[in-house]
Amino acid sequence: MLAGLLAGVSLLAPAGARATAPRNVARPQPAYVPGEVIVRYAPGAGRPARAAAQRGTGTGEPRAFAPRTRALKIRDGESVRETIGELRRRPGVLSATPNWIARASAFVPDDPGQAGAPGGWQGVQWNFAPVTGINTPDAWERLNAVGRPGGLGVKVAVLDTGVAYASRRGFRRSPDIASNRFVQGYDFVDNDAFPDDHNGHGTHVASTIGETTGNGFGLTGVAYGTRIMPVRVLDRAGAGDSVAISAGIRYGARRGASVINLSFEFDSAVTRGEIPDIFDALRYARRRGTLVVGASGNFSAHAVAYPARAGSVLSVAATTEHLCQADYSNGGPDLDIAAPGGGLDAVVPGDPNCRPGAEPAGRDIFQVTFAGRSVKSFGVPGGYVGTSMAAPHVSGTAALVIASGVIGPNPTPAAIEARLKATARDLGTPGHDPRYGAGLIDAARAVTP
Repeated sequence: MLAGLLAGVSLLAPAGARATAPRNVARPQPAYVPGEVIVRYAPGAGRPARAAAQRGTGTGEPRAFAPRTRALKIRDGESVRETIGELRRRPGVLSATPNWIARASAFVPDDPGQAGAPGGWQGVQWNFAPVTGINTPDAWERLNAVGRPGGLGVKVAVLDTGVAYASRRGFRRSPDIASNRFVQGYDFVDNDAFPDDHNGHGTHVASTIGETTGNGFGLTGVAYGTRIMPVRVLDRAGAGDSVAISAGIRYGARRGASVINLSFEFDSAVTRGEIPDIFDALRYARRRGTLVVGASGNFSAHAVAYPARAGSVLSVAATTEHLCQADYSNGGPDLDIAAPGGGLDAVVPGDPNCRPGAEPAGRDIFQVTFAGRSVKSFGVPGGYVGTSMAAPHVSGTAALVIASGVIGPNPTPAAIEARLKATARDLGTPGHDPRYGAGLIDAARAVTP
C-alpha cells in the first residue's frame, strides 16, 4: 500500500552538522572487578611459589578456574594496577591482569531523530529496537567487529518510484543518504538513466535499507554501508507495469545487485499465469545469485500477493509496534517471514500481543523522505505503513548477513533465506505459521555466529 505523504516536518539538522564517520556515543568505558586480579603461573611454579607470591603482594583467597590460573583478592588495600605490577615481578608468574568486565555490545549512533539530541533516533525508530523491532544496534556492532560496518560494499537494488539520489534538474538528493552510497541505476518508466523519485515512497524504502548512520543527522538505516542501486519501475502515482518491473529485475541482477527489494504488489486478481515475464526475470535473478525480497501485500488477505508469492522471492508480512500482525498485512502458507510495517493490530484470537481497540495503534515507520508535495523538501513525514515498509528491513538484514560472512563469503540466495528464517524470532503459533511465516526478522541473531 502506497501511503499518502503528510505535511511538512522540517529538516532535522543543518547540513553542517554532518560527520563523515559513525560515532558510538553510548559505548561504556572499560571496567574490571575492583579488588581482584587474575594471575597465571608457569608450569614449574608449585604450591610454595604460589603461596610466596601471594604473601609478597598482599593477595589471597585464591580461586582456581583454569589450569595454573587463579583469581586473587587484594588484601593490603593497594590498587589493582599496583598489585599487578608486584605480581609480574614475582618468580613463576607468567601474567597478571585485571579481571576485566565485558558488557553487552551495541553500536548506538548519534543520529538525533526528531528529539534533536544525539541518539534521538531511538525515540522514533521503534522498528530497529531490540524488543519491538529487529535489533539493529547489536547487528551493527557485529559488522563493525568484522570490518564491514553497515554491510559495507554490498549492492542492493531498490525497484520502486525512484530514489532521491542526486541533485539535478529540479531534484535534490536526500540529505541523509551520502552521495557515494549510490551506484548507477535506470528509469524504466521514462526510459532514461535518471531514476529520480517523483513520489517519496522509493526514497523512504531506500532509507530504511541504507540511510547514512552515525552522521549526527536525521535517522538511521539497517545496512548503512550498502551501495544503493535506484531502479524506477513505478510512476509518480506508485503504479508500474509488468514490462518495467521485469526489466528492472533483470537490470538489478545483471548489474551485480546481491539483493533486490520489491515493495509493491499486484492486485489479488493477478495470477501466476498472467505475469510469465516477471517469473522469467525472477528465475534469471536467482541464477545470477541475487536474493529478491518482496512485500506480501496489503489486502488483509489469506494469500500472499504476487510477485512476493513466487517461490524464488522471500515474502515479507508486516508487524506492528506491539509485535502483532498488522491488520492490512497479507499472510498465508506461502509467507516466509515478517518485519515491522507499523499501524493497527490485526484481530488474532489467542495472541496476547494483538490488542486492537484495547490501546492506541502502533506507530508508523519513519524515515527521511519528501515532506509534502515538493521533491526538494525533506523531512520525517507520518503516514508510511505497510508491507512496503516491512520488506526493506529484510533486504537490509540480508545485506548485513552477506557482509558478515557468517554463512560464507559468497552465500547463495537459498542460504541467505535459510539463515534469516532460522534466526527469526517466533511469533504467534509456535513454528512456521501463515501470519508471521518463520517469525520476526532478527538482525543481530542473523549476523552472529
